[in-house]
Amino acid sequence: MNRREFLGAGAAFGASLGAGRALAQAANSTSTTGGMIGVPFTAVKTVRFGVIGTGGRGSEMIREMLSLDGAEVRAVCDINRDAALTAAGKIETASGKKPEVYTSGEHDFENLVRRDDLDFVYIATPWDWHVPMAVAAMEAGKHCGTEVPAATTIEDCFKLVRTSERTRRHCLIMENCCYGENELMVLNIIRAGLLGELIHGEAAYIHDLREELLRNRGEGLWRRLPHTVRNGNLYPTHGLGPVANYMGVNRGDRFDYLVSVSSLQKGLEVYRDANFPADDPKRREKYVEGDMNTSVIRTARGRTIVLQHDVVDPRPYDRVNLISGTKGVFRDYPPRIYLDGQPGAEQFTSIDAYKEKYEHPLWQKSGEMARKMGGHGGMDFILLYRLAECMREGLPPDIDVYDAATWSAAGPLSERSVASGSEPVKFPDFTNGRWEQPRGWLAAAM
Repeated sequence: MNRREFLGAGAAFGASLGAGRALAQAANSTSTTGGMIGVPFTAVKTVRFGVIGTGGRGSEMIREMLSLDGAEVRAVCDINRDAALTAAGKIETASGKKPEVYTSGEHDFENLVRRDDLDFVYIATPWDWHVPMAVAAMEAGKHCGTEVPAATTIEDCFKLVRTSERTRRHCLIMENCCYGENELMVLNIIRAGLLGELIHGEAAYIHDLREELLRNRGEGLWRRLPHTVRNGNLYPTHGLGPVANYMGVNRGDRFDYLVSVSSLQKGLEVYRDANFPADDPKRREKYVEGDMNTSVIRTARGRTIVLQHDVVDPRPYDRVNLISGTKGVFRDYPPRIYLDGQPGAEQFTSIDAYKEKYEHPLWQKSGEMARKMGGHGGMDFILLYRLAECMREGLPPDIDVYDAATWSAAGPLSERSVASGSEPVKFPDFTNGRWEQPRGWLAAAM
């Protein structure tokens, strides 16, 4: 390298450093000017929903929305016109009001979010669309919530956070498992100190989805594709969200780093080959996602979480939902508890004896209706009931964009760790230091 080349390279390097610093400063300034922790909704008399995605999940949640007091579904959107019209018909039958229907191509959701008569946009679409739709909703001045995971890359996790902070609009991850009857009762048990200081948690999404993944409709049209290009925890939040809430993650603790390992891949391939003829196009697919992914997360306060994912083997449904402390342990599936010094041998006992004293007020108030609606044991209704309550009363949401980013980040970080031979991978601090502020979760509902 001659002098001219050396000086040119130095100038280029300096320019790139300057650009990098400028980007970092811009990111930091965006993050520090107006975080969304504790920001209340502007109170509304009636929560006006728009729904993007009217397939199985979207239709289920529309049914729950229509059962809420003080809620309306004003607009629906789907690339499948028949699905959107079917949903619109059910809304009109139930409410007497005909919603606007958007079915003109993949980007017609952009017209829905620009409406001036919506308070909240609910997104129930394939994973890759969650971020662009949520960003469009916030840019259009709407609060939004997305099905899980909220994002599948770290870049997109940051995009949700930055957009929420800049637009001052909430972006929620609609993690229904956080509102399960057992999960909320255990939250009260923890708050009462029965488990002592928390030490360890375990969470999972173990669900036999082989038939669903290989269908030529519904989620089979898109949910199998990640198994051909990704290897890690594809769906972390159902198990992780409740355990994060038990531990006060982003509320006095945070995820520090993660290590992850995946087993070999066999389950989906074996099932496919046993059920599809040799000339079926699926037989040419190559799956790279290991059947069982196991990750271990350590928090800033030294707690640990084991997180697992397996959707391609014949196993009963299980989210594990374990939380352990210095005085005892709770474990789900089936729900049971053990407290230090309890009568009898060292054996789990039924959680039923604790229900009368520790049942969460949300389930005390609305459990009967939730069980009647039936969505995932009632947790779907409780999630929407609580969202509508927060919006009507002008409260901050229970789950915010920092939770959406943090819980979802476990997916792409697990992939990085697996690809690097299970090296530790650090979690970004999406809160920019605000995680150290202790704050309640669902405190206003107590």
